[in-house]
Parts: sequence; C-alpha cells; structure tokens
Amino acid sequence: MHLRNAELFCDVVVQGSFSKAAEVRRVSQSAASQAVHALEKRLGAQLIDRSKRPFELTPAGAIYFDGCQQLLKSFEQVEEQVRRAVGQTRSRVRIAAIYSVGLAQMHDYVEHFQQLYPDVMVTLDYLHPDEVYQRICENQADLGLVSFPKEEKDLTRILWQEQPMVLVVHPGHPLAERESCPVDALEDEPFVAFTSELVVRQKIDRWLRKAGVHVQLIHEFDNIENMKRAVEAGAGISVLPLPTVAKEVHNQSLKVVRLEEVEWFRPIGIIQRKQKTTPDVVSKFIEVLHEDPANFSSARRESTEVSASGSEKPPSMDAFSFGPLIARE
Repeated sequence: MHLRNAELFCDVVVQGSFSKAAEVRRVSQSAASQAVHALEKRLGAQLIDRSKRPFELTPAGAIYFDGCQQLLKSFEQVEEQVRRAVGQTRSRVRIAAIYSVGLAQMHDYVEHFQQLYPDVMVTLDYLHPDEVYQRICENQADLGLVSFPKEEKDLTRILWQEQPMVLVVHPGHPLAERESCPVDALEDEPFVAFTSELVVRQKIDRWLRKAGVHVQLIHEFDNIENMKRAVEAGAGISVLPLPTVAKEVHNQSLKVVRLEEVEWFRPIGIIQRKQKTTPDVVSKFIEVLHEDPANFSSARRESTEVSASGSEKPPSMDAFSFGPLIARE
C-alpha cells in the first residue's frame, strides 16, 4: 500500500496536479489526495504546500520525492531480476521524456502499444531535458523525447511533432475573447515563463526580441503544468505549445489566442543512441508514436461514452491550429 501511495505522490508532483495524476492512474481525485495525506500522516510531515497555487513541495516533500523516485526505480529493477532468475524475461522498451510531453498523452501511446504487444514491458520516466540526454548516452533508456532536439555525434534524431506555440490567457483576460491578436499585444503584459536554462525559454525570448516586444516576467517554472496553474490563477499570460493546453481549453479554464504574422513552433524529437540495429520492440514503439492517437481503441471508447451521455460538445481547437501538428521521420 505504501508503494502505491508513493507512486501516486510522484505522479502528483510530476503532473503538478492531483486531478491529472488521478486521471493517469485511473483513480478518483479523492483517492490521490488521500494517498498523499496517508503518507504525510505516516511521516508526520507535510509533503505538499497546498496553500500556494500552483502547490509547492515542502523541503521534506522534495527529499521524499527524490527518494521515492529512486525507490520505485529500484523496485522495478528487482522485479526484473526475479523474472530473469525464474526464466520469465520480457522484452522491454525504456523511455525517458521531458515533463511537458505529458503523462496523459504518453499514457495513450503506451496503453495502445501494450494492447498490441502485451508481452513487452514499457517503462516511462519523466525527467529534466539534461537528464533525458544523460539516460540515452549512458544506455539507461532506449528512446528519449525532448523539445528542440540537439545535434550530437553519438545520437540520432527523428522529428516526432511540431507543436504550434499559442498565447495562453485566463478566461477573464481582455484578450480572451479574441481568436487572434498581433504579437505587440503582449507588450508589458505580466508573463509566466519557462526557467532560463531551458531551450524553449531561450527560443521564446529570441522570438519576442525579434518582434520588438517586452514583457514583465512574473513567474518562472521548469514545467508546463505549473505554468498553466499560474495562468489559471490570473498571475499573467504565457506562450505554450497548443497540445499541452487541450484539456484546459476543453474545461474552459484557459483560453488560447493565435498570434498573428508569426509562426512559432516547438519541435519534439525522438532521440536514440547511434547503433548498427535498433531492437525490434523499440522500432515498433516508434511506429506507434507515429500513429494518430484518435485511432486508438481507447480514444474510440471515450468518444462513444461522450456521445452516449449527451454531453455538451467541447470547444473546438481547430480555430487555433494555425500550423501543422505532424508525426513523421
């Protein structure tokens, strides 16, 4: 039970949201909250400061999060050793991804892959971009998913997606009622940004400078989930990849606005170590990544459930898709 709670705690931290962690684990939000509360009660320490929005890890929570990640990784390795000892080895695909690829998005791909290849084990770790490259270079992961993939002599790169960058605002913001606006509408606006060491932040800074636009930096975060929570709280505006705000647009907690006369994109690449041959199971997972998730059986089931319930049709994202979202080699 404690291990399950630890898994939920780590998902809550990575996602920056109890509800999103619950969605990925297919449990209720209450169950996710109770799992973290049970850990806090057992430890006699607060792990998450819920009074802040977005919430923050306490010093004790940061220590516990790092330790839990190591513990879960060790547990996975022990299970694999036992399987080898009893002759039950399984093929495995190890994936390292940046946080902003999204647990929910990757869950659909992993679930579909495991429906196709039930005997293959998939492990998925969310990491800082530098750690993704390190995992690949040290052969601790088979595939890495990163934004603005770097050219390195020992790595190969495959373009997976080009995600349009859009203006993201609170529904009460003056720009929220507009479908598009000129870039200079961002002038002097309070701005929620990525942290400065991330390539995507450097790209956005360069784009804004080229457009001659200055913003007021209010918050910096190293993950998109916390950035979205800050914009939802009305702290400022931001520029984010369109697919990462799909759920918030659906729920009408955020609005997206197309930026006129510019075409800003965030490329997501699949990186691998250079090798003579790619393991067959890894190649098959890459093939799945290039499929349209809308065609997955899970997506079809969800669509059927929505239609049967007579739920109101969610706001369309089509009006905001001003550039190609592609998946190609």
